[in-house]
Parts: sequence; C-alpha cells; structure tokens
Amino acid sequence: MSIESFGSRLRRAMDERGPLCVGIDPHASLLSAWGLNDDLAGLETFTRTTVEALAETVAVVKPQAAFFERFGSRGVAVLEKAVEELRSAGTLVVMDAKRGDIGSTMAAYAEAFLRKDSPLFSDALTVSPYLGYGSLKPAVDLARENGAGLFVLALTSNPEGSEVQHAVRADGRTIGATMLAHLAEENAGAAPMGSFGAVVGATLGDLSSYDLDINGPLLAPGIGAQGATPADLPSVFGSAVRNVVPNVSRGVLRHGPSVAALRSSAAQFADEVRAAVDAA
Repeated sequence: MSIESFGSRLRRAMDERGPLCVGIDPHASLLSAWGLNDDLAGLETFTRTTVEALAETVAVVKPQAAFFERFGSRGVAVLEKAVEELRSAGTLVVMDAKRGDIGSTMAAYAEAFLRKDSPLFSDALTVSPYLGYGSLKPAVDLARENGAGLFVLALTSNPEGSEVQHAVRADGRTIGATMLAHLAEENAGAAPMGSFGAVVGATLGDLSSYDLDINGPLLAPGIGAQGATPADLPSVFGSAVRNVVPNVSRGVLRHGPSVAALRSSAAQFADEVRAAVDAA
C-alpha cells in the first residue's frame, strides 16, 4: 500500500481546515503572560492547553523544538506527547528544529524526526541547507520514504539572513533563488502539490524577482506580531499564494490560557487568510 505524500495531506488539510499554521513557542515571557512559571510544570500546562485548543481545528501546528529541549529530556517528553496527540487528531505537525549537517549526522537528525517509529516523527521538518543543498539528501530520502516533507530555509524574515540568502553566485543567481530551484526539481510532477517546501518570510515585501512557483508549500512566518497581515500575502507571494502556509505564533498564543480564545483567534486568522487567497 502506497503512503500518501505530505504535500497531498497538506493540500487537503488546508482546504478543509483553512490555510494556517500555528506555532507552539513556549518561551519564558509567554509562559509568564499566561500566569505560568518558567519550569517543567508551566511547559506542560502551556502545551496541554495549546494542543487542546488547536487539535482537530487547525491544519498545521509547528512546535519550536528548542523551547522544549531547554528543559532537557523531560521537556522533550512533553514535546513527544504533543506530537502524538496532534497527529492523532489529524493535525499535521511541522517540527521547527532547523537541523542541518552532513553525512551520518544529518542522517541521524532525519531519523529523529522523519523515521516512522520515532517518538518525534513529524509530518515535516524545517532544515537548513547552508552546508550545501546536497547535505540534505538523507532527510530528503527519508521524507520521501515515509510520506513526510521538509521546509528548507530559503528567504527568511530575519535581517541577518540576507547576507547569505541574497548573496549572488557565479551563475548570477542568489543563494535563496538556488534553494528554490532545487526544491522545484524535488517537486517536479507531484500532484496536487509537492512535499518539499521553502521557508519564505511574509514580511519581505515584493518577491517578484524570485520564482516562488516551486510546486510545493511555502511556510511563511511573520503574520501577526512581526507585522505582516493576511491581506499582504497576495502581493508578497503572487501566483504562488495558494501554496502559502502562513505561520502565526504570538498572534494566537497571546490569547491564552483560554482554550476558547485560542481557538477563536486561530479560526479568525484562517478565515482572513482564506479570504485574501480567494480574492487574489
């Protein structure tokens, strides 16, 4: 029996639940804003509440692994439970770990998040290609084997990213454009959408000089607290806007610890994104 690809599952989830990814970022200031201590008990309460609010209602949830790893093995155990519960509820999990290395080390990172029997198995993983796109091959291969996906850092929203991503190669292409071209090759012929996406900031303004039509998803951080709005998406992403997965973290999470308020905020963002995409 063939495994359904991440791209296919993502397309369906976005169509049914709305094109939105909500981050789970339990950093100290957010725990405090919820009236929680910056400790394991606070992490557990924050995560349990967020999962209750988002499971079965949001298309994609993106836990930031670092905020769990800082509590050691017990924090990772909280993350494992969240991943299991979200995926059991039909919510796709993109693990935001931004792994990147070479050879056997990259293969080990891939096995941690993309091997079917791993307790951290996720529908997709964020990865860094800046040891060369070819260094991602172990993750690409394992993702294909297990029906998972990748989101490759291509045009990120942080100002420091431009010194690498906008650098021009000898062939005249920027590094960011080169990463997009590699992803288009990975996704060639895939339907309804490929499984190998790019991270492209929603705050970057006019990106018409880049070919974003990679036949794959574009994970777009920057909606909400970073200043971008759903209405900005068509002007930033152009003809690729239907494949954009906007990520909102603080814009939703600030409404906690109320489960109803978290759920309502996520639904409102999803509706606004859908309206912007449909009007494009």
